[in-house]
Formats: sequence, C-alpha cells, structure tokens
Amino acid sequence: MKHQFFYKVPAVSLRSLIVATVGLALANAAFALEVAGVKVEERVKLANQDLVLNGAGVRYAAAGFVRVYVAALYLPQKKHTSNEIGALKGPKRMHLAVMRGINSNDFSKALLSGMRANLTSVEQQKHFESLMKLGQIFGQIPSLNKGETISIDSIPGTGTTILVNNKRVGEVFQDDTFFQALIQIWIGPKPIDESLKPVLLGTVASNDNTVTTTRDRF
Repeated sequence: MKHQFFYKVPAVSLRSLIVATVGLALANAAFALEVAGVKVEERVKLANQDLVLNGAGVRYAAAGFVRVYVAALYLPQKKHTSNEIGALKGPKRMHLAVMRGINSNDFSKALLSGMRANLTSVEQQKHFESLMKLGQIFGQIPSLNKGETISIDSIPGTGTTILVNNKRVGEVFQDDTFFQALIQIWIGPKPIDESLKPVLLGTVASNDNTVTTTRDRF
C-alpha cells in the first residue's frame, strides 16, 4: 500500500486564502496612486492624525500646455465644497509636487494674486500681514525645481506652516483661518486653474491630460 504524502487543502480554507490575498493586493494598490507620473499618497499623517486624500490633480499654465505642479488636498474626512472644508475640524494639508522649474518670485506673485482674486476686501485686510509674510517666505527661495515639494499644513492650536522639501520655512501663521483663505487660490470662486478645482474637491476624478511631445518640450 502506497502512502499519500499530499495534504488536501479544504476548499473553504483555500477560498479564504485567495480572498485574503486578493484583498491584501487591493489594499496595497489603494496606496499607490499616480497623477501625471507623480506619486501621490492616499493617506498621510499630520499632528498624529490620519488624513485622507480629498483629491489630486495637475495645475496647468499656458492654456493647458504646461504642467506646473501636482496639487493634492488632504483632510480628516472627504468634503466636496469649500464651506465644508472650512467648517471641518482637525489638521489639513495642501501638497504641491513641482513638475518644472519655477521662479519662486513668480510663484509668490501667483499665490498673492490668487488670494486677492478670491478674498473680499475685508478678508484681504484681515490677512494683510500674513500675505506680506507669505511673499517674504518665497522671496528667500531663488527657485523651485522639478521634483521639489511644498506642503501647506494647518494644525489646530498651532497655525499654518509652509514646508519646502519637508523642511519648514519662515514663521508659523498663527491665525487658524489663514489656511482656509490660502486654499481659496485653488478651490475659491475664481480658482487659479478651473480644471483643478473640481478634482481637489473630489467631484471630478482627474484632470490629467494625455502627455504630448509638444507639452514635454516645456
């Protein structure tokens, strides 16, 4: 009589193993998001709290022919309007991944122009000192190069901080409302890029256009 050395795996156990393996693969895939070739984390931790990606897209210039940076908005939970984001408690982050060389002076001017376009005269007066401080921060940086990052973090009780390549630059903006005023550049009534706003708000999946040879020349 020949001995049987093969163990027969119960069908239920095998099925459970397959389900678990597939589930693990899907879970890992959920954290590997790319936007225009730039890796975007779907979750980040800020001030000991987990934040989820609300939306991420490309900031275009020159009528959509130049990719400037990939912007990603992180919140404690997903929200789809500027008012909901403003009312949301907890830390928040706007993260920019630079896709081409940028003169920091031009970048600073674009930020200030974007805020002025989206804030009332009363709000501009309220944040006047912060606006000047923001311009000074980027005035200290000669340029921003492809691959570099900018993070704008809002931490309750601390304020808003600017990080370039994960290192804080400048002083903390202690006014807790400044972050909401600042992100109006991207999600306000007159956003800097009309195609980017709905992506950051999570109402449109993507604004990532097909890469062309023409765009790659810039």
